[in-house]
Amino acid sequence: MFELARGPLVWVAATVFLVGIALRIVELFLLTKKRERIQWPTHGITTDSRAERKLKPILAFRHSLIGKHPVMAIVSGIFHACLFAAPIFAMGHTLLLRQSWGISLWSLSSPVVDILNIIVLLGVLFMLVRRIAVPRVRAVSSVKDLLFLFIVAAPYLTGFLAYHQWFEYRAILILHMLAGELMLMAIPFTRLGHMVIFFFFRGLVGSEHSIVRGSRVWSA
Repeated sequence: MFELARGPLVWVAATVFLVGIALRIVELFLLTKKRERIQWPTHGITTDSRAERKLKPILAFRHSLIGKHPVMAIVSGIFHACLFAAPIFAMGHTLLLRQSWGISLWSLSSPVVDILNIIVLLGVLFMLVRRIAVPRVRAVSSVKDLLFLFIVAAPYLTGFLAYHQWFEYRAILILHMLAGELMLMAIPFTRLGHMVIFFFFRGLVGSEHSIVRGSRVWSA
C-alpha cells in the first residue's frame, strides 16, 4: 500500500488534477465572452471630475470582501497562503521532488511548517464554526461543504501527526499520502477548485469583486 500510494497513485492524482483544471478553464471560457469596447460620443461630454476619480477606488474598496468583511478577508488570506506554502515548501516534500524529478525548491524549517499546519487546521475550524454559527452561511451550506473541509484538513493533520511520529508512523504516513492525493483529485470537481479558478475569476472576468476590469464578461 505504501509503494502504491507513493508511486502510481501520485501520477493518477496529478493527471486527474491537471486534466480537470484544464477542462474547468475551457468550460469557463465557453461561459464567457470577450468584453465589447463601447465608444461613447464625446461631443459636449466632459470626463469624470477629479473628485469622482478619487471616489472610485474608495467605492471599489468598500464593495470588496475586505471592505465588507475585513475579519473574513484577513483570515481567508492567511489561511490560503499557509494552505499553499506548507505542502510546497515542507522539507520532506522538497526532498522527494529532488529525488524523484530533480526539482530543487527552497525549504522551510520544520518548526515553521508545523506553525503553518496549525494555522491551516485552525482556519478549517474557523470555517466550520462559521458555517454552523452564521445564519446566512448556514442557509447555503450542506453536508458536502463539511466534507470538503474534512478533505482539506486531512492532509495537514496526518502530515503533522506523521512528522511527530504520533500513533503508528507507517499507517499515518500512508493516510497522509492518500489524503493529499484525494484532495488533489477533488480540487477540479468541487468547490475546492476556487483555489485555482480564483485567478481566472478575479483577473480575467469582469465582476463587482474583480481585481481588474477584466477582458471577458459572462455570456447572457
